[in-house]
Amino acid sequence: MKVHISTLGCARNDVDSEELAARLEQGGFELVDEAAEAETVVVNTCGFVEQAKKDSIDTLLAAADLKASGRTRAVVAVGCMAERYGVQLAEELPEADAVLGFDDYADIADKLRGILAGQKPESHIPRDRRKLLPLSPSARPAAAASVAVPGHAMPEGVAPASGPRAWRRRMASGPSSPLKIASGCDRRCSFCAIPMFRGSYLSRPMDDVVAEARWLVEEGVKEVFLVSENTSSYGKDLAGQASLEALLPKLAAIDGLEWLRVSYLQPAEIRPSMLEAMLHTPKVVPYFDLSFQHAAPAVLRRMRRFGDPDSFLSIIEKIRGVAPDAGIRSNVIAGFPGETDADVAILRQFIIDANLDVLGVFAYSDEDGTEGENLPHHVAPDEIEERRAMLADVSVEVCESRAAERIGDAAVVLVEDNVDGAAVARGPHQGPETDGLVTIPGATLSIGELVPVTYVDAIGIDLVGEIR
Repeated sequence: MKVHISTLGCARNDVDSEELAARLEQGGFELVDEAAEAETVVVNTCGFVEQAKKDSIDTLLAAADLKASGRTRAVVAVGCMAERYGVQLAEELPEADAVLGFDDYADIADKLRGILAGQKPESHIPRDRRKLLPLSPSARPAAAASVAVPGHAMPEGVAPASGPRAWRRRMASGPSSPLKIASGCDRRCSFCAIPMFRGSYLSRPMDDVVAEARWLVEEGVKEVFLVSENTSSYGKDLAGQASLEALLPKLAAIDGLEWLRVSYLQPAEIRPSMLEAMLHTPKVVPYFDLSFQHAAPAVLRRMRRFGDPDSFLSIIEKIRGVAPDAGIRSNVIAGFPGETDADVAILRQFIIDANLDVLGVFAYSDEDGTEGENLPHHVAPDEIEERRAMLADVSVEVCESRAAERIGDAAVVLVEDNVDGAAVARGPHQGPETDGLVTIPGATLSIGELVPVTYVDAIGIDLVGEIR
């Protein structure tokens, strides 16, 4: 029985797909790289924003088209969009043979076997997963024994009778890998639906995280990047002194691990001890993924977030005061309800002053069930796109200028590939997939090798390096 897993969305979803891969392989399925070769195509959907949902539906429809070949027999939707919409998605997309939620992951192999045998599993019924765990963070670890959370140890009664309680099979062969340290989010940003379908914040025990990192290194991984919905909150629900500051040294002590990268930081939760740990723990690269979302105080308040240009710039100055070459990336939203021309001007100036390495600019869209959906003074769609395009143009100019500032700098880069007579790598300031690359012309190097280079040119946000 051949199965293909197609993954959309973020690195957290990549980890979830690798859990599904392990469970399917253990259950007797053969994983294949091409959807056209599979009897069953599992689509791990993304339900974050409107475009991501459209991409997920397009992928499901494309998989369903493969049935005409006679080889593909079933298409199954899993992931965030499936969890969020469940039976509604099943009714509106009959091309999918099943829509399964997170509670189905533990016995995914049995579910797929049943589908191939002609059974029609009951479609997932969505529920607010924030209500599955106690309001008090300290009470959650014990209560989590009865809740299925992808990437965590599976709960009693759901976990297999034997074998490991949290499984993973690498689906990528590169030298970098995400490592999920927590799931869910306790923040109530008015534009975001994630807590409703990912649940309240739940940290993984430090020993579990360290054990998985050690396994990844044994699998050939050189760089581990920590992911969650909000990495800044790590440990707040764990007993003792668990925190990101306590976790990083434990991970850094793993032999064979070369780089540690931290992602998904909430500016309102940044504290001096966290910056100290990230800037001074060996192997932790100077890279800061800061979720600003906007800079105008009035807009941030309506978003149910905190901050202003001065406080955000203060964080950036503290980072660059210790590590001038640090990579700093973020995302912002244009056109949030009530956003004025003055708010846009504040955001534009902040983008210029922050001088970030990478900045994603997104157009606001209503998300089902969020507070933002019902806020007054919605901005017209054409105006939202005009603002987004203007801010994106400013962002490109700033980020390309920041890359050019690195010309002449020395760095150690991680080799990821060799293409057309050049080695392709990333510098410490560049996160996987989205933050640019370093090309080393005329070099053929080992994947996973750390190489000292001097940056000699910039092409957009990409850099050209020469081996020192």
